[in-house]
Amino acid sequence: MARRRRQEEPENHERWLVSYADFITLLFALFVVMYSISSINEDKYRVLSATLTDVFASPARSPDPIQVGEQVRVLKPVASEFAEPGQVYNMDRMQQAMEQTTADEPGATGLDFVSLSRIAADLEGELSPFVDQDLVKVTQTERGLEVEMKSRMLFNSGSTRLSHDAVKALSGVAAILKSLPNPIKVEGHTDDVPIRTVSFPSNWELSAARAASVVHLFSRRGVAPARMSAIGYGEFRPITENRDEVNRAKNRRVAIIIMAASHEREQHDADELKLAKEMP
Repeated sequence: MARRRRQEEPENHERWLVSYADFITLLFALFVVMYSISSINEDKYRVLSATLTDVFASPARSPDPIQVGEQVRVLKPVASEFAEPGQVYNMDRMQQAMEQTTADEPGATGLDFVSLSRIAADLEGELSPFVDQDLVKVTQTERGLEVEMKSRMLFNSGSTRLSHDAVKALSGVAAILKSLPNPIKVEGHTDDVPIRTVSFPSNWELSAARAASVVHLFSRRGVAPARMSAIGYGEFRPITENRDEVNRAKNRRVAIIIMAASHEREQHDADELKLAKEMP
């Protein structure tokens, strides 16, 4: 039987085309990526170019440098209770309002301060669920109207993050305060239990950060930032002795003070004096 001779397949001389096609595909992808990275956003470029042109082409706004300690007016129009929309922000008037924030400074601010009695009624109505639980107390002092909030309704232990209930309650307070001209102080207080963490080396930092958290929320809810200040007193202004956990809980608090006008302070002092004389 004759052996069948196996026919050899002819050699393929075009296999290089496969590698070449792969190389061309990768090279095309490389150029696409490079082009996408190097492409310029024309809209942003035009805005940047126009801004730089205006800055360098505009004449000097003032021939004299600004002196330290002088009143400065913000040229950007700001809408608030101290400036009509589209007008220049009146820093002179705002400065007068902020000077009223300290209790020992006599004299009226020239602003039309709203009666604190009406504000107190509005705040007590807004915070009535928390007032009933003895978590909030609204009182009138020589400085103005004080809204005292227990820390347990605002923050977790050692934290400055406002709880969900706190955000809801403070948002209602901000809705009342944002339309008022009165300056606002937010004071943070802690108990005497020491804290020493990376974020809060002492109770001063913790109390100040908690006050700042309230101020930031008020600002996001529309209260003018220039009207507000945040202060941390740590454990150094307790309302009772830190002898047990019940009293320490009373000292952990945030106080929101709506500053009074001078005539309201004088009326409050007169009422206090009259009450003292009537007491046996």
